[in-house]
Amino acid sequence: MRFEVDAILFDIDGTLVDSTAAVERTWSVWADAHAVDIDELLSVSHGRRSKDTIAMFLPEVGRADAVRFLDDLETLDLDGITALPATADLLASLPAHRWAVVTSGNRSLMQARLRTAGLPIPEVMVTSEDVSNGKPDPQGYRLAAQQLGFAPQRCLVVEDAPPDIGAGLAAGGPVLGVATSHPASAITEAHAVVDDLSTVSVTATDSGLVVEVPDPA
Repeated sequence: MRFEVDAILFDIDGTLVDSTAAVERTWSVWADAHAVDIDELLSVSHGRRSKDTIAMFLPEVGRADAVRFLDDLETLDLDGITALPATADLLASLPAHRWAVVTSGNRSLMQARLRTAGLPIPEVMVTSEDVSNGKPDPQGYRLAAQQLGFAPQRCLVVEDAPPDIGAGLAAGGPVLGVATSHPASAITEAHAVVDDLSTVSVTATDSGLVVEVPDPA
């Protein structure tokens, strides 16, 4: 499969960076402190802003303190944060004005995770602080496209989780799913699905990017 696009918009956790162990550790500590069932929490947290997940489990009173508590836990736990396969080489091959990240995490944490994984900080980075509605709402992807100067319909979204695949589709452009945090069968709504980015080829041209994805076996 071949996509001819102006830019690529990447998620971070589970797409560029493997942070699963750290995420589960910090949420486990948080859940224990707030008497929340960790399995139920983890079943809905992936890809969502922390404050949106916390709002599912706690009343409004005290919610802001609970968000700050989680932010502090996450900032202090960068153990085991690594780049997912081929992400470093892929990002290094892209012109700076043709890629961005759109994440449900906060800016300081996401920058720290990218640095820890040895990945570059993009010129355009849309984080939880930049949107009024988090994923699966497409607002973040539309904002990133706007900041790059391209139409969202001309940007390839790369995502790993079902709600976030939905956000990319709602933004109006093509979506590539990576089966790094969820099985491929869970993200079939994407236009194409790969195990990871090692099989994806991207060529920069004068007019944009050509992304080639192998046909499924």
